[in-house]
Amino acid sequence: MQRHNTEGPGLEVTNPATGHLLTTVRAFHPEEIEPMIAAAQDALPGWSGRTAKDRARILRTWHDLMLENRAALAAIVTAESGKPLGESDGEVAYAAAFVEWFAEEGKRAYGETIPTFAAGKRVLTLREPVGVCAAITPWNFPLAMITRKAAPALAAGCTMLVKPAEATPLSALALADLAYQAGVPAAVLQIVPATDPAGVGRVFCQSPGIRKISFTGSTAVGKLLMAQSASTVKRVSMELGGNAPFIVFDDADIEQAVAGLLASKFRNAGQTCVCANRVLVQSRVHDSFLARLRERVASLQVGNGAEPGVAIGPLINGMAVAKVEKLVVGATASGAKVELGGGRHPAGPNFYAPTILTGVTADMEIAVSEIFGPVVPVIRFEAEEEAIRIANATPYGLAAYFYARDIGRVWRVLGGLEFGMVAINEGALSTEVAPFGGVKESGVGREGARQGLDEYLEIKYVLMGGLSA
Repeated sequence: MQRHNTEGPGLEVTNPATGHLLTTVRAFHPEEIEPMIAAAQDALPGWSGRTAKDRARILRTWHDLMLENRAALAAIVTAESGKPLGESDGEVAYAAAFVEWFAEEGKRAYGETIPTFAAGKRVLTLREPVGVCAAITPWNFPLAMITRKAAPALAAGCTMLVKPAEATPLSALALADLAYQAGVPAAVLQIVPATDPAGVGRVFCQSPGIRKISFTGSTAVGKLLMAQSASTVKRVSMELGGNAPFIVFDDADIEQAVAGLLASKFRNAGQTCVCANRVLVQSRVHDSFLARLRERVASLQVGNGAEPGVAIGPLINGMAVAKVEKLVVGATASGAKVELGGGRHPAGPNFYAPTILTGVTADMEIAVSEIFGPVVPVIRFEAEEEAIRIANATPYGLAAYFYARDIGRVWRVLGGLEFGMVAINEGALSTEVAPFGGVKESGVGREGARQGLDEYLEIKYVLMGGLSA
């Protein structure tokens, strides 16, 4: 079993801030995957047969090694994803937190005893690992999106293959190396870099040896993976696209709302699935909110994420920049006004300037598409009911944010929003202790919290008879 990918065809990894080639790693062809699945199957009895406490000890050591190597991991994340070093450092801690959480939670995979229905019989349930699992992870959080899947899988007693994004395999390989140092057997956690992600995904979905697949990425790809998984009736977890509304009501604390928007919108240059995608501001506070927002956004430093003081790094590649550019041009052609930014940034070909647009309407493409860039489209609204209607007018339902202080309004809006996660007077909502996931076309299943462990466990019902004297 290979612990490092050093032979065979190569996958080039470049720095999006500079365009420089970082290195080339071993890439796996789809036809190479079945032997890896077989190895994971062979390793399953030994790994699942360990006590939960033993697995927890290994996972806790993995967590500790991540934190001991925090600076090195953060540097890798910044080099291959472009995000500012401070954000990468935060991601290391966030990723490690999932390992710590599930190390402990795995010891609480409790079954139940159920009051019997007849004399001489006993009814109980056991919770057992699903089996061999596969994960497909994105480039925007190359560490955390792996540990959020692998940690509960391993804690539950499953084995796992992980296909990282083509842009960010180095983070995955470094993470796995620390897992091996901690005592995770190489066949229990396998990293599968690939230049044919569709082919590898098809094998994951159609192989009967894989019993569950977990994916974070676009809704279009998620739908395809779900359809392909139907042939083997595989369990799936899907964390898909988002179109998060960020609503500022006229009773909001404006300073807090602006700070929350910056935290939500500009993390990783707007390249997160839960970042504010549409900013709805009530008319009475529209101008004051905009003035303060413009002041704060104008102060954001753009540049190479490895440089001190940088708040906005590059987009992941040229295609991402072109998409953002097209959305902004389309919005202005439809009547939106550029208040700040509005074009590419001189820092380099993959940089886009932090941008604020006003006069945006809910039917513009920029309001219905996932922007994935540092652009704030501001939509003015009048009434509470209008804001809820605009917020819900999307097939997505991942995250939503709103700022208000009236307790009645808080409960009304909270009840009216059709999203799996809602943050009230907060701009960041992700944590390992709460269930992360969406409704509608934003996915199925939850990650994090005790619900994240449930995704990797099956319930076995046991009826025990012949107990009468």
